[in-house]
Amino acid sequence: MQRREFITLLGGAAAVWPLTARAQQPDQMRRIGVLIGFADNDPEGQARAKAFQQKLQDLGLTDGHNVRIEYRWIIDPDRIPALAAELVHLTPDVILAYGNPVLAALRRETRSIPIVFVQVTNPVGGGFVASLAHPGGNITGFTNFEFAIGGKWLETLKEIAPDTRRVAVILNPENPTASGYLGAIEAMAPSLGVQVTPTAGRDAADIERAIEAFAGAPDGGVIVLPDLIAFFNRELFVALAARHRLPAVYPVRLFAAAGGLLSYGVDQINQSRQAASYIDRILKGEKPADLPVQAPTKFELVINLKTAKALGLTVPPQLLARADEVIE
Repeated sequence: MQRREFITLLGGAAAVWPLTARAQQPDQMRRIGVLIGFADNDPEGQARAKAFQQKLQDLGLTDGHNVRIEYRWIIDPDRIPALAAELVHLTPDVILAYGNPVLAALRRETRSIPIVFVQVTNPVGGGFVASLAHPGGNITGFTNFEFAIGGKWLETLKEIAPDTRRVAVILNPENPTASGYLGAIEAMAPSLGVQVTPTAGRDAADIERAIEAFAGAPDGGVIVLPDLIAFFNRELFVALAARHRLPAVYPVRLFAAAGGLLSYGVDQINQSRQAASYIDRILKGEKPADLPVQAPTKFELVINLKTAKALGLTVPPQLLARADEVIE
């Protein structure tokens, strides 16, 4: 190698090395914000965060190495607006939002930072995206349930507890998606010979009063609609259902894992993995407006046999055969 070429090469390397060093500094990392509806010590929230981070790592994005993940955990649902504002103030490159209330709060704070959502019902009706195929703004993601699943919850309740004649549907009246699920349940009820009672559950006291009152008559059952309030109070639901010997159907696995009779719904952990794929694509330059909102592809039926036995219920073989998980 001639002297002039060697000096040129050396000069080029000197120019590259500082850039490389700077690129590895924390300040140059891409930043991902996450607003998730669980406390930081909740095993369910930790499982979703772990699945999300593992998928990111599979895609070459490791927290603390080439990305920085800023979590905001929700201990109190009333704190969601403040946490959303705090996260947006950090100006992350993209935000992961869990659930309708979280997405609504973030949308009020920013129309420019890309947002990927999971576990959101009816994003078009909620005004979050223009359409599923063409979201059209800074938001895209993965939907939670179609309202029609409400009828499936009622059918499954009757299948595991055929003597059920009255059903309390526990809902948060402030959740705009509740009416859609309730409508599907009420439409199915006459064909199954069931009387439906919509019951407000805004907080723990509400939930306890409602179930205590409903349990006074025989042949009752319960359906709990998806909502952050319900998730925060899952152990209370399970305890009250056990105390009053009420068969209950829940929308996600975390209730059955806590001792609930049965859950049927979207695989929430899988949606965390899917969200990581969209975030990776956005960080590589794709726009949320061009990434279609995706419907759920993986549902799971979870049956708690121990709880069924405690309630004196025999799980039909055909229902047991359909179960994705049986808790013994």
